[in-house]
Amino acid sequence: MEQLISRLQKPQCAAALFAEWEETLIWSCLQGVMGGVYGDHPKEPASAAAILGDFCFLAGKPSHALASYKPEGSSRDFIIMIPQNEAWGRAILECWGKKAKEVTRYAVKKDPDVFDRKKLLEMASRLPEGCVIRPIDQELYLRCRNREWSRDLVGQYRNFAEYERLGLGFAVLKGNEIIAGASSYSAYQEGIEIQIDTRRDHRRKGLARACGAALILECRKRGLYPSWDAQNPESLALARQLGYQMSHPYTAYEVLL
Repeated sequence: MEQLISRLQKPQCAAALFAEWEETLIWSCLQGVMGGVYGDHPKEPASAAAILGDFCFLAGKPSHALASYKPEGSSRDFIIMIPQNEAWGRAILECWGKKAKEVTRYAVKKDPDVFDRKKLLEMASRLPEGCVIRPIDQELYLRCRNREWSRDLVGQYRNFAEYERLGLGFAVLKGNEIIAGASSYSAYQEGIEIQIDTRRDHRRKGLARACGAALILECRKRGLYPSWDAQNPESLALARQLGYQMSHPYTAYEVLL
């Protein structure tokens, strides 16, 4: 019999399956802030997937039905699947074959006491001549959303009203052009997950470091935690410059749906 997968109306019923996972995207889903939790039973799931944006976290009893599940109405053709264990990893590969590429990502410790405010202020002020940092307002939100390289800075929010309520961010402008940004990829009750992007022709100028520092400072001012997850060694190196410390590497799968 084909296993039926559905979105859980009460996502907290799957909380125990994700209990030892310190991922803010999972917390966003469990708290009902953003994303959603899908399972094989509406009240007592043995398997569950927390899906938010480009990310899918798979927990509980390995299930091919969940590993191959695409939420109804989703137009995404790419997702990053993070297995809870090796058995889930095998299920992903069995479902997707060559469409799944194994990659290594880096979890960063969630420690609010590592940030040096004086150092971050200095980093935020260190910009190339002619560049300024501005909070992402409605105009900048729309401009980020309409450009492929900057879309992930604001793309998980349906409109500016939702972004203004849940998220926050900063953009680096040179003249009238947005050339870099640091923003909330997602939000949970206690903080945000940071997304940083720099336009290709303006990389290696310290822009990501400057706007990242500005965002961390604003988060701490508001009593929010600025969580960081590193996609690659370069992202991890930037995180360390800003004060973060690595927790551990982990395996993920980039899947073409």
